Amino acid sequence: MVIFGWRTTIQQIRMLTLVCGHCHHQSAHQLFRRYTKPTIFFIPLFTIRSRYGLQCTFCGASYDISKMHAHQLV
Repeated sequence: MVIFGWRTTIQQIRMLTLVCGHCHHQSAHQLFRRYTKPTIFFIPLFTIRSRYGLQCTFCGASYDISKMHAHQLV
């Protein structure tokens, strides 16, 4: 019997001060990378999907951004 699954991990890259597009407050935003890996017997193998995003610490709104935009913010 083979145990197969998926693991999604969120890695914080940097904290930035930006104006939120949802609540319009200037607040800290977390720049993060979310990636998904297949697992066999709970051992992660390789990355199959990688996404970047920003999350407002004031209202909690989260936005997906492109890889190019994430690298410009760093």
